[in-house]
Amino acid sequence: MSTQDSNLEVYVLRIGHRPVRDHRVTTHVGLVARAFGARGLFLEERVEKSVIETLVRVCETWGGEFKVEIVSDPLRFIREWKRAGKVVHLTMYGLNIAEGNTIDLLRQSKDKLLVVVGGEKVPWEVYDLADFNLAIGNQPHSEVAALAVFLDRLFDGKELIRDFPGAKIKIIPSPKGKRVVKLKNSCRNSL
Repeated sequence: MSTQDSNLEVYVLRIGHRPVRDHRVTTHVGLVARAFGARGLFLEERVEKSVIETLVRVCETWGGEFKVEIVSDPLRFIREWKRAGKVVHLTMYGLNIAEGNTIDLLRQSKDKLLVVVGGEKVPWEVYDLADFNLAIGNQPHSEVAALAVFLDRLFDGKELIRDFPGAKIKIIPSPKGKRVVKLKNSCRNSL
């Protein structure tokens, strides 16, 4: 299965980045988004350049098509997205993902999905703009964990076994030790 086999077109918007303090968390949001099936990540202007460079390097080495872009005004970006797509806000205050049929509705949707993950203080307007406010449990937890669980449920686990075209290296699963092979492909990424 390739990264683009799913009919779902999912992107992630990371808001609430606090420079220096959230460097690692924002990088991990990008890594999880890419590895778990999203096609791209949108970041606020205040995100450090090194976060973007890390994500581009990972894609160049490990393959796949993954877009990383900066947005100047996240709330305006969400409003514009809603013209052609759906917005899913991951928040511990939302409807619990384990209840109801939201995942089924999203899987059947023909719209592009924007998954919004925030830091400590998400503007109230995000809750109003979202088509779905979803919780991965209603307890405090990491936005990285929430994104991973959400994407895994959305793609029904199939994102974990897909190939990443253009990879320079690939892990060969092994019950013991580490097996990595070098490939002769080149990456097709965009920034």
